[in-house]
Amino acid sequence: MTISTSLFYDRNAQRLASLSGTATRLQTQISTGRRIETPSDDAVAYARLARIGRDSADAVVDQGNIDLAQTVLGQADTTLESVATQLGSAQELIIRANSGALSDNDRKAIAPQLRQIIDDLFALANTSDTRGGPLFGSATGDTAVTRDASGTVSFTGTGSAAPIPIGNGQTIAPSESAERIFGGIGGSNVFAVLNDFLAALETPGSAATAAAAGTAIDGVKATLDQVNATRGSIGARAARLELETARIDTADTARAVERSGLEDTDITQAIVDLQKTTTILQATQSSLSRLSQLSLFDYLR
Repeated sequence: MTISTSLFYDRNAQRLASLSGTATRLQTQISTGRRIETPSDDAVAYARLARIGRDSADAVVDQGNIDLAQTVLGQADTTLESVATQLGSAQELIIRANSGALSDNDRKAIAPQLRQIIDDLFALANTSDTRGGPLFGSATGDTAVTRDASGTVSFTGTGSAAPIPIGNGQTIAPSESAERIFGGIGGSNVFAVLNDFLAALETPGSAATAAAAGTAIDGVKATLDQVNATRGSIGARAARLELETARIDTADTARAVERSGLEDTDITQAIVDLQKTTTILQATQSSLSRLSQLSLFDYLR
């Protein structure tokens, strides 16, 4: 009879190593609270966890873009509120200046106030957003509007400003171009309309003022309508972003639940398994120790 001592010890050494590895793995799962560390622990779950991680990272980027868009939209709404206030003041001055009871000097006294409003509107149109670019800029150009030595205002750049991606292939425009807000008044813009009325104020006689007042009032009203429409659109976009944030939060919660189900250790079960493994390991070590002390004669006896 041939007895392979080497095979005997090899098999038992492999069993001991396996049991020891299992015990170590269970101890790690209990201490870390995670049952999966490498693909070998559960290849399918590991792959799904990797996908969850990528989706979560994408969600962080999307939420960052949404936060940026919300900030810019809020800035645009606040700025347009100031624009509306300035336009309202301009409207009041035009109506007052068109009163037949005013003298040339009275009308000239109104001119500096209107000029200041034009300057304020120009500055508001060129407001920079939180990113440092023009809040009401187009796709090109470093500013929204420019003004030459004669006071003529022009819109800079062409095309709509670049939209901000907010996830799932969706984008949102965080503002509107200055041309859409201040232009589109019969081929002119509110700056030109107000400058024309300003020139009429500085012309002696009430006829020039009366002739320009109607056009100026219509131009200001049209611009106010565009400002209010833009603010309404901005409000709708802000509401859409709130929905996107809620969607991301819901998806994050679902991923967290799935991740926990895939990854978290069942502590109670792991402790039970560790106790079983430890018991078997100790018994195997004890048996191997006793058997290794037996001589060939003892075995054959």
